[in-house]
Amino acid sequence: MTKITITDEAQALLEAVGVSAGQLSGGTLACRSPITGEVIANIEETSLEETGRIIEQAHAAFLEWRQVPAPRRGELVRLLGNELRAAKAALGRLVSIEVGKIESEGLGEVQEMIDICDFAVGLSRQLYGLTIATERPEHRMMESWHPLGGVGIITAFNFPTAVWSWNAALALVCGDSVVWKPSEKTPLTALATQAVFARALKKFAESGPAAPDGLSGLLIGKKDVGEALVDSPLVPLVSATGSTAMGRAVGPRLAQRFARSLLELGGNNAAIVCPSADLDLALRGMAFAAMGTVGQRCTTLRRAFIHESVYEELVGKLKSAYASARIGNPLDVDTLIGPLIDEAAYNDMQQALTQAAADGGKVTNGERVAIDGAEDAYYVRPALVEMPAQTEIVKQETFAPILYVMRYAGLEDALAVHNDVAQGLSSSIFTRDMQEAETFISAWGSDCGIANVNIGPSGAEIGGAFGGEKETGGGRESGSDSWKAYMRRQTNTINYGASLPLAQGVSFDID
Repeated sequence: MTKITITDEAQALLEAVGVSAGQLSGGTLACRSPITGEVIANIEETSLEETGRIIEQAHAAFLEWRQVPAPRRGELVRLLGNELRAAKAALGRLVSIEVGKIESEGLGEVQEMIDICDFAVGLSRQLYGLTIATERPEHRMMESWHPLGGVGIITAFNFPTAVWSWNAALALVCGDSVVWKPSEKTPLTALATQAVFARALKKFAESGPAAPDGLSGLLIGKKDVGEALVDSPLVPLVSATGSTAMGRAVGPRLAQRFARSLLELGGNNAAIVCPSADLDLALRGMAFAAMGTVGQRCTTLRRAFIHESVYEELVGKLKSAYASARIGNPLDVDTLIGPLIDEAAYNDMQQALTQAAADGGKVTNGERVAIDGAEDAYYVRPALVEMPAQTEIVKQETFAPILYVMRYAGLEDALAVHNDVAQGLSSSIFTRDMQEAETFISAWGSDCGIANVNIGPSGAEIGGAFGGEKETGGGRESGSDSWKAYMRRQTNTINYGASLPLAQGVSFDID
């Protein structure tokens, strides 16, 4: 295993993408790498006064940007995608250092940013409205979509850049400005992304009129900064990704001022494995979904309902896969399992395992793993817990690599238990039976925003709308028609005749 050296490399990567050395020291926010637990930078936090100024500048930028033709706005996003391609290796490595993701996942996150930029560039020429049939002669009725305003983006630590891009790429082509409040656990990748965006802005100005100042603002700080963003009347939409508890705080504050919310909250994702399933396929799909990113994805597989006829065989295969997964420095190419983000995540995991055991669960693994040179970091072996039933601890989302497995006898019963949780993000079924597959994705099947067949619940593409139901928040980001959240709808009726017929046959004649 390579020796873990983090701070110098992180600062070199940041400087390579355009973050100055002066931004990385002397501040009050200590930035730690979960790989070793060491502080790799101390950056300055945004004051509340400065927060207000950045929001005001974003609003002023919106007033100009909304007048720029959408294809021209798409040109800026195209240039951003190109700059992300050039910075992919450095930015992906930085994601790995700051979050603890393995190399392919760090690079994959940047690729996701590139992909959504490509999607948004095409979208900039497809912001379609409708022509609507009207009952009145010599009238035309249509539907238009207009830019909304400044969009607040609050992101979580586990996808520190991709989720920003889902929102920002669409918002920018829709004619909005953006203000980003990243997790206080991962501000360095936000600084790096803003530096890459600044390069795209510079090239944009070389090909025509420059974009307005303040088009993309960055707020570094903790809860008070996020609250200021949420409460600002200049921000008509806030897209917030995080815990259900965070959503319970953000949602009512936005509703109080009639602002829009786009909430991506908790997930307690499950898989149903049917008697006809290809068990090797199920094993591969479940292993990544349960252990990838050390269980710190919104779409991580946390529950598995396995038919009693294949339970023993599949659980045996899962135990072997869990035992063989290589744990260690995520910067090593052979590593599959990196560290948890911090001590709090480790403690939450241990508390959940203790409760699961008290509920009658048989716990395999879950212990902390010692890594040389990383005594202050929290590496764990992913846990597999055989549960007698779905108890309260199973219904809770623990943001750690814990997979609860349970037997079932009939699909109807499995679906009922599958849906009997507060969260509704992602789900999957493994089957070669068409009736079982179609039932799962039907109206009476999975109640989640994402329902997959013969793949795990994790690893969504940008082309589909991402989001879930119930306590997941109901928001949708990324592909499909998610762009509509960033615009305002306007219905237009145009009378090109000389008379004034009223709808529904209403008569109102005056002399």
